[in-house]
Amino acid sequence: MAAIDREHLESAPDGPGAADRWAALADHVAAWAAARRIALRDTIVLVPFAQLLAHARLAFGRTGTWLPRIETTQTLARSLGPPARAQALQLGLDHAADLLTASQLLEGQGWGREASRRDPRGFAHATGAVVDTAQALLRAAGATPPAGRAAHWERARAALAPLSGPGSLERSLARFALEWAALGVDAATDRLFALRPAAWVLLQAGGPDALATAVLNEAREGTGCLVIDTDPPPDRLLAHVACAQAPRLAICDGFEHEAQAAAAQVLRHVQRGEQPVALVAQDRILVRRVRALLEQAGLALLDETGWTLSTTRAAGQVMALLRAAIDGAGTDALFDWLKGIEAWPGEPAVAARVAALEAACRRQQIGRVDALGRLAVEPPLAAFGANVLALLRRLPVVAPMGVADWLERLADALGRSGTLGALQGDEAGRQVLSALRLDAPASERAGWLQVAGPRMLGLEDFIAWVDAVFERATYRAADSAQASAQVVVTPLAQAIWRPFAALVLPGADDSHLGAVPAPHPLIGDALLRELGLPDVAERRFAEAAAFSQALRIAPATLLRRRLDGRDPLADSPLVERLRLELQQRGTDLAPWDDPRLTMMPAAVPAHRPAPPAPGLLPALLSASAAEALRACPYRFFALHLLRLREDDELEAEVEKRDYGNWLHEVLRDFHAGRDKPAARADEMQRLVALGTASRTRRGLDEAEFLPFDASFAAFVPRYIDWLHARDAAGASWREAEYELELPLAGVEGVALRGIIDRIDSVRSEAGTGTELIDYKTGSAATLRSQVRQPFEDTQLAFYAALLAPPAGPPVQAMYLALDGSRGLEEIRHPDVARSADALVQGLAHDLHRLRAGAGMPALGEGRTCEYCEARGLCRRDHWSLEALP
Repeated sequence: MAAIDREHLESAPDGPGAADRWAALADHVAAWAAARRIALRDTIVLVPFAQLLAHARLAFGRTGTWLPRIETTQTLARSLGPPARAQALQLGLDHAADLLTASQLLEGQGWGREASRRDPRGFAHATGAVVDTAQALLRAAGATPPAGRAAHWERARAALAPLSGPGSLERSLARFALEWAALGVDAATDRLFALRPAAWVLLQAGGPDALATAVLNEAREGTGCLVIDTDPPPDRLLAHVACAQAPRLAICDGFEHEAQAAAAQVLRHVQRGEQPVALVAQDRILVRRVRALLEQAGLALLDETGWTLSTTRAAGQVMALLRAAIDGAGTDALFDWLKGIEAWPGEPAVAARVAALEAACRRQQIGRVDALGRLAVEPPLAAFGANVLALLRRLPVVAPMGVADWLERLADALGRSGTLGALQGDEAGRQVLSALRLDAPASERAGWLQVAGPRMLGLEDFIAWVDAVFERATYRAADSAQASAQVVVTPLAQAIWRPFAALVLPGADDSHLGAVPAPHPLIGDALLRELGLPDVAERRFAEAAAFSQALRIAPATLLRRRLDGRDPLADSPLVERLRLELQQRGTDLAPWDDPRLTMMPAAVPAHRPAPPAPGLLPALLSASAAEALRACPYRFFALHLLRLREDDELEAEVEKRDYGNWLHEVLRDFHAGRDKPAARADEMQRLVALGTASRTRRGLDEAEFLPFDASFAAFVPRYIDWLHARDAAGASWREAEYELELPLAGVEGVALRGIIDRIDSVRSEAGTGTELIDYKTGSAATLRSQVRQPFEDTQLAFYAALLAPPAGPPVQAMYLALDGSRGLEEIRHPDVARSADALVQGLAHDLHRLRAGAGMPALGEGRTCEYCEARGLCRRDHWSLEALP
């Protein structure tokens, strides 16, 4: 075993910059090699990560000596040959294939098969934890020389001895992961132990590298070995921070404030010519927002971190297609997919087709994809809907299939819908196709998945697997070339030893920097180090060392926010440690001055709108339009003149309105087929049968309708009893869903139009008269309050005006509350004919004024505003105080 020289190379508080440190390092290594008569051309220099290779090679090239071989452990291993290929069911460090293999292996055990059926989501979580643990164990074992690998696994087995009681499941999964890892593919880095250079030189920065250290420890006798440790000792971790250029600290109010402040600081450095700037991605979500702000400013960025592939639009498009193909999928899922399609083969205007199809589904209340065939639409739209349905039906199969077969079907569906071409023309789309190997030939794709064995999946399992692949893949946007990048987005651990002109670190709070790392899902912290995995202390030291190294870049700006949503945030423990270090030297963190421009726009009060629209008055006026005009003219303007509407959910759960519409239909069918009263039991049975038929015809989900079924079961006997009592009083059913239209007296070109729920003939002392009935499934108390002031009730008065006979007894009207707990309740309008006359006269007067150009003010009064769809349009909540009543 070779002797190892260990030296410490730490910058003084006011020491050189990154470029000078590289020159000093190269000179130091050259002098060390010369003193030991070692040829630099036969020396291998190992640096911590790939971004340092160019800087190291440039520094050694300027020494005028032979250039050593400069690599990381991973680049050196790749240069020695391709990695070993995993065999069937072998752990291969490919997350997509390993996830399938782990599922198959776990389901091969009795408890795993039962868990996958009983708790699919929990089983998927456990499978992911097993894959992560096995891959980590296999990588950690790579730091052990091949000759000692068997002994390493035996020590690991002893450490993970079986456990009973609490934690036994996690221990069993960890042992499973260990045995799977022990049989995993040979590490590509094993070739490093067989290399015989003249010397090894290891640059240690940001914590020790276990693999590189093991390689040097195994070097044969006579090989020169030098470890240059550039990390300060733990007790002097931040002593090197220069007092003259102490980092600035910005404390922001919230997420957006911090993002803007970070972007402004980066722009300040760039405008001063201090570039490239390191933007440290400590808070990944926040940095995505900062990046968007910097891109708007036109800066050239290089992003070395990326973000989860599943968050891209391209991945969302693939997932939307798969979810729309699930048996019983709703039309919301369908249009989530269709609205992302830019070009459908054979359809010149696919966006218009999709919009028309969605509108038809809303009108006809089609809430499930498999009901598209029931749409009554024009032939071109029907043909498009049929094509969509046929494409989706090519994906589901009754029996499970192999993953390669599923991918073939997915590729076919993407091609037939035109999505494949769109993905191929998009950077994120190409990465999505690559993650699933859809950009490779089918034979290569099948070979990629052979390692997972004959894994068979149903559609929903396949969707879960695709989602897991996208969650683990990283999307990296196309960036500027590194040489021309003004801003480099990088993790903290990769900001060290790089010649940045400045560093901006948002997320310097106790939640994102220096926080206690999340525990391992399967292995306790006490066992991690014994298994070769970093424990909490080691991970915290690595982060602290990286923070210490990064602060060698001057100037540095740290930012944090006071709140993360509603959760308070404080300074990072590392920032507190830095502050104490500076205070011991008589200084402190520098305050941050905000470079953002402050603009004070002129305050413009918001007044109540009162738009005139004499040319938009409708030719037909409904009861709801008349009610809107009386309650709030602006509501009438927005909803009935401009015809603005909120789209309802296509596949919303069955709600009270659906129950009301269904009940109206059931009662209409019941009375239409009722010639004369029958026995109570027979009429109840017939009413229940009609209800079931109507529910089936409307496609209402039986489980979701269950609460309303219970209400209907209580309603049926009450209604039949009420109806028989009404029959005995001489009333008889005449019409249902009766549509009427009547010109509005005194207003040319305008007619009243409405649909009356029910019209009965009733006997009275004055003769046989007419009674209109409006069914209600809402609160009877609300209805009673409406008719307590007859002139304030619009609906019954409006219908009475439509139905007013030229002679004979006046029309009677009532609301019939169907959901009373003690039975049906009749709420009669006391003088509906008089109210109808007043309503007609009032409408005529208002419409004359509107035709003359009168405004339609937003009243902002009473309960009308509480649920008004136009509230955001009239800006009721932003009116000036003087504009309020």
